[in-house]
Amino acid sequence: MERKFEQGLGGSHHHHPCVEIDMEIHKVETPPKRSSFQKIKNRLKETFFPDDPLRQFKGQSSKRKWLLGFQYIFPILQWGPHYNLNLLKSDVVSGLTIASLAIPQGISYAKLANLPPIVGLYSSFVPPLVYAVLGSSRDLAVGPVSIASLLMGSMLRQEVSPTQDPLLFLQLAFTSTFFAGLFQASLGFLRLGFIIDFLSKATLIGFMAGAAIIVSLQQLKALLGITHFTKEMGLVPVMSSIFHNTKEWSWQTILMGFCFLVFLLVTRHISIKKPKLFWISAGAPLLSVVLSTIIIFVSKAQHHGISVIGKLEQGLNPPSWNMLHFHGSHIGLVLKTGLVTGIISLTEGIAVGRTFAALKNYQVDGNKEMIAIGVMNVVGSTTSCYVTTGAFSRSAVNHNAGAKTAVSNIIMAVTVMVTLLFLMPLFRYTPNLVLGAIIVTAVIGLVDIPAAYQIWKVDKFDFVVMLCAFFGVIFISVQEGLALAVGISIFKMVLQMTRPKTVVLGNIPGTDIFRNKHQYKDAVSIPGFLILSIQAPISFANSNYLNERILRWILDYEEEEAAKSHSDLRFVILDLAAVSAIDANGVAFFQELRRVLEKKGVELVLVNPVGEVIEKLQKADGTNDLLQPNNLYLTVGEAVSSLLSSMKVGSSSHG
Repeated sequence: MERKFEQGLGGSHHHHPCVEIDMEIHKVETPPKRSSFQKIKNRLKETFFPDDPLRQFKGQSSKRKWLLGFQYIFPILQWGPHYNLNLLKSDVVSGLTIASLAIPQGISYAKLANLPPIVGLYSSFVPPLVYAVLGSSRDLAVGPVSIASLLMGSMLRQEVSPTQDPLLFLQLAFTSTFFAGLFQASLGFLRLGFIIDFLSKATLIGFMAGAAIIVSLQQLKALLGITHFTKEMGLVPVMSSIFHNTKEWSWQTILMGFCFLVFLLVTRHISIKKPKLFWISAGAPLLSVVLSTIIIFVSKAQHHGISVIGKLEQGLNPPSWNMLHFHGSHIGLVLKTGLVTGIISLTEGIAVGRTFAALKNYQVDGNKEMIAIGVMNVVGSTTSCYVTTGAFSRSAVNHNAGAKTAVSNIIMAVTVMVTLLFLMPLFRYTPNLVLGAIIVTAVIGLVDIPAAYQIWKVDKFDFVVMLCAFFGVIFISVQEGLALAVGISIFKMVLQMTRPKTVVLGNIPGTDIFRNKHQYKDAVSIPGFLILSIQAPISFANSNYLNERILRWILDYEEEEAAKSHSDLRFVILDLAAVSAIDANGVAFFQELRRVLEKKGVELVLVNPVGEVIEKLQKADGTNDLLQPNNLYLTVGEAVSSLLSSMKVGSSSHG
């Protein structure tokens, strides 16, 4: 149906026929009535149960329902019965591979958190077993991670010194882990997973990169052999501490440390270029530990200024529930540390799980993951473990090594158990410089430059958020940098809400389609009509702004069009298709706008309001001023043709 909106106003309509009025006008329907209770119920379901977990129970027998319920709580019951020898082969290979990575990393990360190195191994034994039973990801390799370790170490260190009061520090670490786990599990249990969605991609990339640099700087202590090193985390104090203590630099340490660092970085590079050779980078840390330990043992270098780990206790995790402190002066610190490390490690764990699930085309249930990671940390805090989650570097190795199920976590845990029981004396001469090199190699992968460039290309504001997170972490502190970035992200959301876009629509010649005049250059305006599209929900946050903006559009129109076509403004048409919701202020905004326009002799016409909007307008509109049939249309095209024809009829009858 070709339709032309000819300039049918002013003096021109004598020369050519106006719009042919064969257009059928459709009525705007109102949605079926629903009680307030139904609306609230629907709202709550969408907020807390977007994944509809009860769908699988529909129409099942009660026995089957119980089984499904248990499988829902313990995913191991889903894949366990179908487990076979072929799967086991793959899982054993990948389990041993990640164990070879987890042992040196566990020791290193525990040192990063200022905890005894043995705690890192304890934390690679119990949590993977718990996760294998409760977790829904097949690729996630669980254990201590660099960022949570750094956060825990730096936050607890603000009040308690790990060197002067190591026992209290350890107790606070376990208690923080307990609260982190409690917090994570309750987020999953209360279905509040959307809280961690506030950490946008840009925030996380900036935060991770900043934290990776902070972690790497901390390793310079081990790599340069400095004994008096700053307690601070920021870039400036670390750098000044390094260059003020140049006389403490030990050439043996530097030489050996940088040899191992280069070796580890080269192996990492090979495995990135050729994923089939994943075992090269997976085995490199353990190989470095073994080699460096042999070198130290043979050359007796620990007497020549190379610091070593020292004696580690043998044996499995001792219970630590008696070390949890729920009272006393440090409870605030412990809660804060638990909250921050809990949120960060949860975000990392779920992001990693989702990444690999997408690669292998299966689903990871966010709420289940939260409960699994939370329970794992609560159990961990009572068995001498600190905060653990799914680690990116280990999960990537696990995935590349061909892990099929969570059994690879169990294999890893068993390997760590054997190490704890029998192999601990072997680590006595392991130099700290190797641990430093291992950490640097692990965290370098967190600096994601291609992703940062992508964000710069797509959204400059997001890029600013990312830089704020990055520089905040590097120059202020880890937790302040994170808070800053989250604050700016929320500020961006508020800005989008309070300053919604409004655009002027014009008619694309030869059709009855109306589009943004700025985007479609050939769209023309129709004299006497100002057609606006509002592109956001109308609420208390933006109704005043919209009012002012629309009046400004009207002034612009009067200046421009009056000069061009000498036709006065007769109709303001608002296209409401993109207004998904409205509140009391929004309703008042329409009534107010209508009054203002009436005084100017202009009619307000509404086009295509969605269900919720028209319901609320009807309820508020006692006298039916707003929603008269000739003020409410289904499309802009119908509105314009109908109003044009009624104007023409009016003008010809006056004539």
